[in-house]
Formats: sequence, structure tokens, C-alpha cells
Amino acid sequence: MAKITVIGSLNMDLVVTTPRVPAMGETILGSAFMTAPGGKGANQAVAAARLGGDVTMVGCVGNDIFGRNLLENLEMNNVNTEYVRTLHGYPTGVAIIVIKDGNNCIIVDPGANGQLKPADMEGMESLIKDSFIVVIQLEIPLDTVESAIRIAKKHNVKVLLNPAPAAKLSDELLSMVDVFTPNESECEIITGLPAKTTEEAKKAVAYLNSKGIETVIVTLGGKGVVYNSGNEVIHKPVPEVKVVDTTAAGDSFSGALAVSLARGEDIDTAIDFANIVGTLTVTKKGAQTSLPTLHDVEMFRA
Repeated sequence: MAKITVIGSLNMDLVVTTPRVPAMGETILGSAFMTAPGGKGANQAVAAARLGGDVTMVGCVGNDIFGRNLLENLEMNNVNTEYVRTLHGYPTGVAIIVIKDGNNCIIVDPGANGQLKPADMEGMESLIKDSFIVVIQLEIPLDTVESAIRIAKKHNVKVLLNPAPAAKLSDELLSMVDVFTPNESECEIITGLPAKTTEEAKKAVAYLNSKGIETVIVTLGGKGVVYNSGNEVIHKPVPEVKVVDTTAAGDSFSGALAVSLARGEDIDTAIDFANIVGTLTVTKKGAQTSLPTLHDVEMFRA
């Protein structure tokens, strides 16, 4: 299979379930605490690898127990970690995740993720050049994201940008993206247009297409996805399942898209595949612990 390079964050997730989100200054009791490997970059790398992708991860961790655990987990999932640097003097990134009724709110301390610099991307030009697609997010410095995308474009390598956490992005940067996968809230922050309904999302897709992005896919959670297939803007629903935890649903979707495109499949086939992967992800708790395998997808289809 064509090579997939994921450039992004690696975090240890600290997860707790709660009956409600506490007010400032309030202490409440939670339950079911767990630690789990996470970070949007690592999530997408593991998602793609579990689905059969040939995946290399680029990022930074600290020289601590969390960093060592994250590297071991990537390797267990057949992700190439040759380009993940271990840094002294910086902690591994962490994400504090509070789950209520299957939905989550998250606080991230980037730690070592913030030390992935544009110069690192320049040193990895040969890796990027040899990739079919580069998958990248916004949990690393924006100038590093821009540097990686420029190198990819220089060598006609596809770029999939998952713009999370959302930030204002220049028209120049957007014009270099091939596949753009915001959720509804990220889409609104980036475009200034509401995207809560399918009709609103269709307008946002058209707006982003006008910025030069080849394929825009707005994920709407349980309402499915809105995307452009050529000049047509389409809404596709997702299968109905019992939602346990939405953590990493968007990450699994992006990882699945990369795998399908690397197989040479068209965007409609890729969306169908990614919809199933995202759906299966929300039926289990945790980030990488919830990511399905290719066998899981085939069983679901059957």
C-alpha cells in the first residue's frame, strides 16, 4: 500500500466519567478513571495502521513514563516510530478528558508536542516526498503545519488536514490542502458560517471549496457528513449505534479516509468506509482503545 505519513501530537489521555461538568471551584465525584494513549496525531496514525495502512508517525514525546508508553503502543500497532523524537526537559503532552453522557470536554497541555518545529519538517523532506499522503492536525505549532504542507505540495504529495483544535487559517494555507475534515464547530470557527444543519454545512463546504480545497468533508456527529464529490455537495448519514464515548471519532474518520485514498479508492468509497470506522469508534470508551480494526469493519458490513 502507498505510504501514509502522520505529523502531529502524541498525548496520554487521563479520562474520567462524570454525571455533570463541575462549576468553577466545585468538586464532584467521578468514576471509571483510566489512562489511555491519545493525541490527535497518534490517534490518526493508529487508526490508519489498524485498518491496514503503511503508517509512519512524526512527533515528539518527553523522556518520561507517558512518552515511553506512547511509543510502545504505536509500535504494538505497527506504526513506524523512527521519526518520533524523545525530548529531555519537556513533559509528554497530556489531555484531561471529562465524559458526560457519551460526550466529552477536553483540556490539553501540549508539552513536548510544542517543540515540533519547522526545521524538523525540513529535515524530513525525503520522508514526506516518498509519501502518498500526509495527514496533519493543529495540536502542533501552526508554523510547523505550514512548513510540512509546503514541502508536501512541493513534491505533489496529497495533504489531509484535520483542523483541530480549530484556528483561523490563511487562504494560502487552505489552497494547499487536498482533503479538509473539520467538524461542525471547527468549520464555523474557520469559515464564520454556521454548520449545525446539513443545509448550513453544504454552504460551508461550497465556501471552503472556493478557497481552493479539492475535497471538504464536514463531520456532523450522529447527523453524518456533508462533502463535495466533484461539483456536487452530498449529505451521507451514518449508521445508528449506542454512543459510549465520542473521543477519537473524528480522528478515526480521518485515518480511515487516508487508508482508503491510499488504496486508490474514490472519495465516495472513502467516505462510506470512514463513516463505518467513525461509527464503530463511538461504541467503545477511550481514544486509541476504541479504534476498530479492518476485521471489525468487515464484520460490521457483513
